[in-house]
Amino acid sequence: MTEPTPLDKAEAAVREASVDTAAVQLAFAAMELAKLAQQQPSTPPPACQHHGGRQGRGAGEWLAIGCAVCVGGVGVALGFLAIAISGISVAILALVLRSIWQDMQKKGG
Repeated sequence: MTEPTPLDKAEAAVREASVDTAAVQLAFAAMELAKLAQQQPSTPPPACQHHGGRQGRGAGEWLAIGCAVCVGGVGVALGFLAIAISGISVAILALVLRSIWQDMQKKGG
């Protein structure tokens, strides 16, 4: 066997150092996590805190929500109506163009 060149030795040292570095970083992270766990004892979750003890929505809020839903529903209905009208227009245009094309074919042939 031949003796490794200095370049091969350097590459091996770099590989070993990168593996060692990753292992050392993991060890340090584990130690820091253990320190944090010891310093902060587990505390119970905070009690539920409502805003001023309110119990639900008022009549005005429900009225506003209902109006918003109605306006949104009308908008969606108008959108679908516009799509239907444009579809019918395209169908009529296709029939008219087909009729014109057939008339031109009869006159030409």
